[in-house]
Amino acid sequence: QVQLVESGGGLVQAGGSLRLSCAASGSISSINTMGWYRQAPGKERDLVATLNSNGRTNYRDSVKGRFTISGDFARNTVYLQMNSLKPEDTAVYYCNAYLMSRGLVWDNYWGQGTQVTVSS
Repeated sequence: QVQLVESGGGLVQAGGSLRLSCAASGSISSINTMGWYRQAPGKERDLVATLNSNGRTNYRDSVKGRFTISGDFARNTVYLQMNSLKPEDTAVYYCNAYLMSRGLVWDNYWGQGTQVTVSS
């Protein structure tokens, strides 16, 4: 009933920029938090940035000053502007939403992921 779809990944040179987008759709009543996580091969899926319904943002230290999360929860969307990309940013980036469905149940949802590759 709820789906998250990411877009905007790709191949970029170190120092370049990408903008990721995520749109949630389906039986959504209210969104508490949307965010981005990433997972490199053999690594855990780690938080990159989150945005809550009050506008509060949270970033992992390694992306502070380089990445910016924004969104419009009324339209069920979240973005991640990634600047000054580094090879260590290479990973599959996953959109996440913690939301209440129209069935009045809070749950955590994930997109399918979009590949970001940063060449040196």
